[in-house]
Amino acid sequence: MNVSRLIPTTAVAGAVVLGLTACSASDAADHKNGDKLNVVASFYPMQFLAEQIGGKHVSVTTLTKPGVEPHDLELTPRQIGGLGDADYILYLKGIQPAVDDAIKLSESTHSVDAAKLTTLEDHGTETGGDEHGHEHEHEGEGAGADPHIWLDPVKYAEVAKGVGASLEKTDPGHAADYRKNTDALVKRLDTLNTAYETGLRNTATKTFVTTHSAFGYLAERYGLVQEGIAGIDPEAEPSPARIQEIHTIAEKSKATTVFFETLASDKTAKTVAADTGLRTDVLDPLEGITDKSKGDNYFEVMQSNLAALQKALGAK
Repeated sequence: MNVSRLIPTTAVAGAVVLGLTACSASDAADHKNGDKLNVVASFYPMQFLAEQIGGKHVSVTTLTKPGVEPHDLELTPRQIGGLGDADYILYLKGIQPAVDDAIKLSESTHSVDAAKLTTLEDHGTETGGDEHGHEHEHEGEGAGADPHIWLDPVKYAEVAKGVGASLEKTDPGHAADYRKNTDALVKRLDTLNTAYETGLRNTATKTFVTTHSAFGYLAERYGLVQEGIAGIDPEAEPSPARIQEIHTIAEKSKATTVFFETLASDKTAKTVAADTGLRTDVLDPLEGITDKSKGDNYFEVMQSNLAALQKALGAK
């Protein structure tokens, strides 16, 4: 585990104020008293940050409706046009090509890319923590960079600090509230991180199998090994060779469970589980909240994920 990754990047949070494009103070000053900042978020993890940090001073809409798989999102002309009217856009480059393209075409000067608020890494189908020492670090985006940063509470807290700093710059009249809300959110994320560290410290196995390789940062943070049946794209079909490899890995590592997610088909998970004698369960990548989610918000679903991992890994 790279110790530097455990240190909150205050400097990065500050850099967003200077380096990222966001609304200027004069833009915010144009709002009438009582008006809320019109914020557009690309998908749920960005929406949650904007709502938690912006509080009563923002009105947040999301481009990705509940139940829609974010990777496959297609924007309507109305949504694309609306980007130009937004006071503030929060997105995560590298996970939704349609959003990346629309923001680039809109030439918006009011957008913040969450991928620039922390360090992205390469995660293949196998991602390990201390056992394998697989850490390939990249600054910003890059070929193969894994965008699923919100599933690591520490990285999500880094992003939260950057978003808070940019909102303070955008709307200085409410800077104190944004700072207070950011501090409260980061404190809750720190508590969540401690719960994961404690809950996953002593387990019978460190390996879990998942149909969607979204949990690389989480695995790395807590010394686990993610074995993805496919890759970072949840709809990718695994090769027969990879499925056979999963059989061998599951047997050697004493893995018990094949995880699938709420927004994609469980067909692959059930097939692999049947072939290997493993059980299936949900590990939610939290790309959206629906009535099928095991929780109503980020923290509730992350707690559910922790319980699922503890059961699958044989936490002691």
